[in-house]
Amino acid sequence: MAQADFDAPIWVNQAHPRPAQRPPINHLGVVGWLRNNLFNGVGNTLLTVATLLVIYAVVTSLARWAFGQAYWEPVWVNRKLFAVGAYPQSRLLQPCLVLATVSLLFGLSAGRWGGIVQRVAVGLAALLLLLALLPIGPAAQIWMGISLALLVAGYVAGLQLRIPNRALAVAWVLSIPFALLMLRGTLDIRTLNISVAPFGPPVPSNLYGGLLLTILLTVVGIAFSFPIGVALALGRRSPLPVIRYFCIGYIELIRGVPLISLLFMGMLVLPLFLPRGMPSPEAMTRVMVAITLFSAAYLAENVRGGLQAVPWGQWEAADALGLSGWQRTRLVVLPQALRAVIPAIVGQFIALFKDTSLVALVGLSDLLGIGRAVIQQPEWLTITGGVTREVYVFVALVYFIFSFGMSWASRRLEAQLGVGHR
Repeated sequence: MAQADFDAPIWVNQAHPRPAQRPPINHLGVVGWLRNNLFNGVGNTLLTVATLLVIYAVVTSLARWAFGQAYWEPVWVNRKLFAVGAYPQSRLLQPCLVLATVSLLFGLSAGRWGGIVQRVAVGLAALLLLLALLPIGPAAQIWMGISLALLVAGYVAGLQLRIPNRALAVAWVLSIPFALLMLRGTLDIRTLNISVAPFGPPVPSNLYGGLLLTILLTVVGIAFSFPIGVALALGRRSPLPVIRYFCIGYIELIRGVPLISLLFMGMLVLPLFLPRGMPSPEAMTRVMVAITLFSAAYLAENVRGGLQAVPWGQWEAADALGLSGWQRTRLVVLPQALRAVIPAIVGQFIALFKDTSLVALVGLSDLLGIGRAVIQQPEWLTITGGVTREVYVFVALVYFIFSFGMSWASRRLEAQLGVGHR
């Protein structure tokens, strides 16, 4: 035999390597797992029993109140207010068209990209099916069914057709101005006047409310603050002093001011920075600007942490390959930086979704603002104990569903990308 055969370890067969084997099967079972993890000592046993008793008491008390004592009629009667606020009843076709368009895009993206987008589309399909089955009104049920059908059709089309990824990305980017145009009904920017027939006159933004306004502010804030935050993070590391100190000053100034202060400043100060003769923007536009600027500063710090986590060898490897500064940042550094800070970025987005409740202090009726208005309706003031608990529990449940959905999607994306694993 060759000398190399004697030098190699006895468990290595270079000609026929042993295939990877599955880990050994756990034979403990449920009882064994409980004994090893929850009842493996006197202290753990007492702690487990006490925890179970507390959970039992909380769950049974909450269920007894929710199904036996709570008065849910105010929530059900005002379901339109909670959904779209004071949006005109005769113009509800416009938000329904936006929902149908978003459902179609989710279906196409799920079929084309799969992965986490497919799971999100499944959750959206389950929500649309639930709403279609609930007695929320014939017209609303029909539109929920149409949106569900478009989602399924888009998924099938995404599987069958080779849709370019860039085309889908552009469609998602264009969906934001399309949604704003549809909800508004008319686009009028100085000399540009586009009317979306047959909707008629524009819908004032002060009529937007409820979950519609909360989602709209969140989506616009995320979509516009993300590129601004990335640019600020890159600018803070720029070798040019003017750019670096400007980004540092902006980030530290905005992060040192609470959001409610920026909202009031946006309502009062923003018109002063506009050119003379330009009409003052509406309240919702001012709030969107304030939220975007606030979120961009925090997002910039998250991205800066990701940039610092990229090993310096990656920068040197990109330079050794002859990549330009823009190519090095776009192809090598930035993808690794964003991948490393996915939890922080999603946490910022969840906080932004919940912070939209502050707009009720500047005159807009978001989901929480609608809840406060429902509590003050005269027909519910005569009820013993009021309806405060029921309304706030419902609002909290809606916030929890959307926040948990974003958190779940973040964890699935981290698992898909292998964040935290070598």
